[in-house]
Amino acid sequence: MREPGRTAIGTWSGGRFLRFGEAIEQERLEALLRPANGIDTLLTADAYGQGEADEVLGRAVAGVPREEYCLIGAIGHDFYEGEREGPKGFPRFSDPRLRKADQYGSYLRMATEKSLERTGVGSFDLLLLHNPDRIGYSSEVVWDAMAALREEGLAARIGVAPGPANGFTLDIISCLERFGDRIDWAMIILNPFEPWPGELCLDAAAKQDVKVLTRVVDYGGLFWGDVRPGMEMAEHDHRKFRPGNWIEEGLRKLDRLRPIADRHDLPPMHLACQWNLAHPAVSSVAPTLIQEIGPQARAIEDKRAELAALPAELRLSEDEVAEIRTIGDNANCMPLKGASAEHEGEERPDRWPLTDDLAAVGTRWGIDPQRDLVATH
Repeated sequence: MREPGRTAIGTWSGGRFLRFGEAIEQERLEALLRPANGIDTLLTADAYGQGEADEVLGRAVAGVPREEYCLIGAIGHDFYEGEREGPKGFPRFSDPRLRKADQYGSYLRMATEKSLERTGVGSFDLLLLHNPDRIGYSSEVVWDAMAALREEGLAARIGVAPGPANGFTLDIISCLERFGDRIDWAMIILNPFEPWPGELCLDAAAKQDVKVLTRVVDYGGLFWGDVRPGMEMAEHDHRKFRPGNWIEEGLRKLDRLRPIADRHDLPPMHLACQWNLAHPAVSSVAPTLIQEIGPQARAIEDKRAELAALPAELRLSEDEVAEIRTIGDNANCMPLKGASAEHEGEERPDRWPLTDDLAAVGTRWGIDPQRDLVATH
């Protein structure tokens, strides 16, 4: 079985299953995902298209020797028995309305086997718990069940994948502290313009010897170089949820990074990837490949080729890494998901009250939830 590589592509690329840019044709997405030409690590999630993304990836890898690529799966949203709740998507498998704790293991096994069947392979190289709720982060039953899937040979490694929004900081750290002996990988949001809050959990991952795969490295596509103010976006493009001036502000920051990029002969996307990989815990980057709308848009295949050409050697000095972080500092710029001192009312699937135990986690890692995990601007 293969370890995830330095660069990876997810089935969320291409706009068919998550709304970023144009939705490219299915055959074009399959070609984009086919392991070759420098990229051999592929990610899917069973909830994307209610299994359709698995099938697309299965066609992409058909005929390719299994030892020549790394396959990462993700399970956790129950679209088998749960009902879709509008933009919130399908409920987590651990929703008390669906099942009790003694049924977690059987669900996770069933979901894994069905995802593997759709992709046409016998096991995952890495299986992630996808977008957990509070129970998913904290339940020993859940992580015993995930570990059992590894022991049974359905996955060579297991991990946790918070999201899709930013946050879950104390929940991730607590999960790694409690179950780090079982967890091999974690996937978080991180890029030079969004160091916060993802960077806050990197030391905990390193201490537990958990490798980190980073997504949204492209910062909504800005680092690909074809995002412009006033550009056309599809009606339901997820980037419309960003602040209204995010493109203009991002381009101003990018101009400040160009001297560093030019110094090392790095295009903006390579600079973003190298900045992520300069953090000791980070072992892999998975930018979103977006086919933008309009004549100035780069072909998505060109973006794949650029990602594949990422230099192997890290070119940034420690001082440059720190300088980039200062330029991109986004601390306290948005409300965060997961455990929050700002949360009021009933627990939700993606946000819940801060507990004393999680506050103590913050204390151990020098994180003050009232200062470091709240929106102030």
